[in-house]
Amino acid sequence: MADALNLPSPCVVVLVGPGASGKSAWAAANFPPEAIVSSDRLRALIGAGEGDLTASSDAFALLEDVVRKRLARGLTTVIDTLGLDAGRRREWLALARRHQLACVAVAFDTPAGECRARNRDRAKRIPADVLSAQLARWPRTLEELTGEGYDAVLTPRPVRVVPRAFVEAPTAVRRHHEEPKGLRFGLHLGSFTFPGGSQATASRLRLIAEAAEAAGFDAIYVMDHFRQIPQVGRPWEDFLDSYTTLAYLAACTERVQLGALVTGITYRHVVQLAKIVATLDVLSGGRAVCGLGLAWFKEEHLAYGVRFPPTRERYALLEDALQLFPLMWGPGRRSFEGKLLTVPETACYPRPLQEHVPIILGGGGELRTLRLAARYADAANVLGDTATVWRKAAVLRAHCEEIRRDPAEVRLTHLSTALVGADDHQVVELVERLRPRRQDPARFARAVNAGTIGDHVGRFRELADAGVAEVMIRLPDVADPDALERTAKVIRAFR
Repeated sequence: MADALNLPSPCVVVLVGPGASGKSAWAAANFPPEAIVSSDRLRALIGAGEGDLTASSDAFALLEDVVRKRLARGLTTVIDTLGLDAGRRREWLALARRHQLACVAVAFDTPAGECRARNRDRAKRIPADVLSAQLARWPRTLEELTGEGYDAVLTPRPVRVVPRAFVEAPTAVRRHHEEPKGLRFGLHLGSFTFPGGSQATASRLRLIAEAAEAAGFDAIYVMDHFRQIPQVGRPWEDFLDSYTTLAYLAACTERVQLGALVTGITYRHVVQLAKIVATLDVLSGGRAVCGLGLAWFKEEHLAYGVRFPPTRERYALLEDALQLFPLMWGPGRRSFEGKLLTVPETACYPRPLQEHVPIILGGGGELRTLRLAARYADAANVLGDTATVWRKAAVLRAHCEEIRRDPAEVRLTHLSTALVGADDHQVVELVERLRPRRQDPARFARAVNAGTIGDHVGRFRELADAGVAEVMIRLPDVADPDALERTAKVIRAFR
């Protein structure tokens, strides 16, 4: 729906209008049946039919109970009643606020003559005097709505309920068409449970890498862990060693940059890591990127008997690495004395082919991590919504200015998940196919940023406006060639 208004998922939609003003038809055209809580349908459920007015009290009591339970579960809920009772409206709004849900009212200001004509065509008509009373009350109700505190009071129009990340996407898309902006794209691989099992892993990876290059990705990144992390999967799922995988990808590709996003500073001796990155750069023809991070997954350290140092010590080790690597990759054989590391000879042969191997520092900590990025790194990788990114960008810029470094020298990058569908229908189909069996579809859609090509163009434009120079995205359906083809259309919008 190109002209549809985007509403955030989840949300509460209160329909307000006289009988026969079109509320139920509008709700059915814009929402799935399970999201609509209708007083008429509940009257039919517990009475002799929708027109059984003797069941009204019980129907409204049931409606209130259903609304309370749905909102407590964080489910989008459309309340389809007359909505003329100001007290009930205020209760629904307060309930939405209590559960931190957006709440909008839709005012059906349908001409009285049209309402009466529709009512005459109904099989079960509203009594004429009852409808006249509703129409007489309507002007006052319409006036009351504007002051009741909704996030918006809407007129009936097509709407879509989308993950919050896409609510402002249409505006951003229009801005992008008027003033295009460039953006780099990286494909982030964090799961290796491909169809066919481990015997098919190598061939699947090759196909993904080749398709990623064809789609226009600028880089391919892999996670650096000993085993799968709980945010992605289960500990016994297949999980490849990062730098062995990157070396394989170097042989499968010709153009994309390659790196770990990000390398845990505790997983290898720092000098060994410098050697590994230099080797990757040589074997890839000068395409290595060095991603570094503090390391956070304590449980995997304990599982494999690897020491997990205190935070202060890991920060010291990370800062030592940030200073040591340029020496290891540069000319000469100087010694290095850091906070924790002593290296008598900073020699690494062969040196990287790149004169300067880019270093991406992962993590959005504003007091220490972004300060280290400002001092030593070429990029800082952060997470979060657009508002968070605006704040991180401002903090990074302030750290750069504090040490008199040009903020333009430290790029901001962003990591997120993206499920890309050609249209709304395909987005629904992908969510249903890929979501865990017991997870609510809307919650899964929010977790993976499920949206159309246009939705993602808008989201990434908003991130670019916030200062992001490169987006790294995980595709939940990355093994499907069609997924990369759809993503290619997003990428092309920024070329």
